[in-house]
Amino acid sequence: MKLSVVSTLYKSESHIAEFCDRISAVARRLVGDDFEIILVNDGSPDGSLDLAVARSAVDPHVTVIDLSRNFGHHKAIMTGLAHAKGDRVFLIDSDLEEEPEWLLPFADQMSEHKLDVVYGVQGSRRGGAFERWTGAIFFSINDWLSDFHLPRNVVIARIMTRAYVAALVSHQDHEFIIAHLFQLTGFRQDSQLVVKHALSPTTYSINRRIQMAVRYLMTTSTKILYLILYFGLTISMLSVLTMAFYLTRYVVYGVGVSGFTSIIISIWFFGGMTMLVLGLLSVYIANILSETKRRPYTIIRAIHRGAAAGIEGQNDGDAKDRSSLGSERVRD
Repeated sequence: MKLSVVSTLYKSESHIAEFCDRISAVARRLVGDDFEIILVNDGSPDGSLDLAVARSAVDPHVTVIDLSRNFGHHKAIMTGLAHAKGDRVFLIDSDLEEEPEWLLPFADQMSEHKLDVVYGVQGSRRGGAFERWTGAIFFSINDWLSDFHLPRNVVIARIMTRAYVAALVSHQDHEFIIAHLFQLTGFRQDSQLVVKHALSPTTYSINRRIQMAVRYLMTTSTKILYLILYFGLTISMLSVLTMAFYLTRYVVYGVGVSGFTSIIISIWFFGGMTMLVLGLLSVYIANILSETKRRPYTIIRAIHRGAAAGIEGQNDGDAKDRSSLGSERVRD
């Protein structure tokens, strides 16, 4: 298999037919008829699954992986990549905001410069002023706290070699942000400037974006723990110096400590800081608990292969025709 195209489905019923037509046409220009299209249904509440399955019934290139519920965009992506068999893998969203035609210039750049990954980067972040402002804040905080500096305005669309995909799906993380794994995997990567369209409202609410940002920082950085340690040491040293000052003043000059208001303010301040620190530690502990449970992060209800009947009830641990590396990755 020369090429695998991997995409996810969530409220995608209005785009599936056009997406499959356009990506199939582009794939044929690149590799002839030797390609597959893997569509992962991430618990879409609309008719995306029925339309995708109907397409797979008449198109031998299309495979539909139906997850048992909504597990999240990034986990659905990793499940699709674990099933990909192509020498090169093209990952792209199916909402047509990322153009299927990007496959050709991405592939040309990969071949010309002997790269393992070519990914798209927007010249400017789409969305309103608030979205751009919050995005800039997140990247600034990430650059300060994280061990990896994420490239700005990166899109999902990218073409990857078989070796890179095998390394990517070998990660054992259960809680992850896929942008971090893209960078953490390494290999020879380069970007290509693209223009992403805004055809539909995003399914990522502000609350979900905040949760993802917090989870990302908590799962990729240990600097926060060191900052807590340094903060605690600083407060302790200041407390000792303050205590020594007032004790000396009382012994030498007989001046006692007074000020009910300052005492209450201090109690509230340090009480709040204690709750903040405990909250941060709780997030770390929650992530550790999630990782140690070793539950499958996706469960496959059925796989519908091109021009064939679906395989009902097949979960990630039952996929016999998958590489051992991919199978192990999704079971974790």
